[in-house]
Amino acid sequence: MPSVVFAHATPEQAPVEMAVLNAAGDIEVVSHLSLNTPEAREALTTCDGLVVGLHDVTAEMIGTMRNCKIICRLGTGYDAIDWRTAEQHGIWVTNVPDYSIDEVSTHALTLLLALERNLKDHLDLVAQGKWDYLQQTYPIRRLRGQTLGILGYGRIGSEMGRKGQGIGLRVIANDINVPPDQLRAMGAEPVDFETLMRESDFLSLHVPLDDSTRRIINADALRLMKPTAFVINTARGECVDIDALVDAVRGGVIAGAAIDVLPTEPPPADWPVLHEPRILVTPHIAWASNEAAVDVRQRGTEDVVRAIRGERPRTPVNDVKPEPASV
Repeated sequence: MPSVVFAHATPEQAPVEMAVLNAAGDIEVVSHLSLNTPEAREALTTCDGLVVGLHDVTAEMIGTMRNCKIICRLGTGYDAIDWRTAEQHGIWVTNVPDYSIDEVSTHALTLLLALERNLKDHLDLVAQGKWDYLQQTYPIRRLRGQTLGILGYGRIGSEMGRKGQGIGLRVIANDINVPPDQLRAMGAEPVDFETLMRESDFLSLHVPLDDSTRRIINADALRLMKPTAFVINTARGECVDIDALVDAVRGGVIAGAAIDVLPTEPPPADWPVLHEPRILVTPHIAWASNEAAVDVRQRGTEDVVRAIRGERPRTPVNDVKPEPASV
């Protein structure tokens, strides 16, 4: 009987996943919320599939997974999984890149509006019993006609661009994987990275994390921006040098920022980024909706079934030749 290891939840906590697996036939499910225990390591040596959340899946772990056909990341980012080593061992690695496109782009737009409308300060003033629409520390500019710069114009970035256009923003974009003609067809003006930094009133990040994007927003990049500009990150925490971002806001290099992802989660309580008034931080919640929570579990688990059956998964991030199996 094929077996699947859940590292993200117990079977009782995963009714959507269990429904998909039960409908597929006899599949044993075991749960190990940590992959570093002796029991978990033993289970990895015999499992046919592994379902993870934010767990690290290292080359050493993958080397012991003799029967495994798929490592499924229930989410979008897969930088914690050594997918190249998995490919060498004939193991699919999958994610679910399309489960929260609307949610993440909406959250990014929400953060943009909160920054421009100086929402946090006004909420705080009202909570303090102050009711004076002229009492504001920072100016509020008319949104229409300002420039939204998008780094990464894939599924979520292009949806953010569409929504930005809908509220009257000029949209510019930089994406090394999308041809300029395609960017134009989607309503974005293609620009190089330096131009993106210089011209953006709002810079929204929608790139995956890899060697080319790690700390791509650093002190040098921030110095290119307008002093009135804002940075919005709903992508991956390590795409931004957090210390440089805090310094840039405090030094007036940029006007502020809003971030949903951090390099360390949960962050230390005394981390300066959490206590800078001009930086809004939300707790990695951009993906969330009731519908998205079901979609990610169902679509990810359906790919587990496909791989165990010897079929190609719907959303692989690597490329291996599936072998026929019996489910």
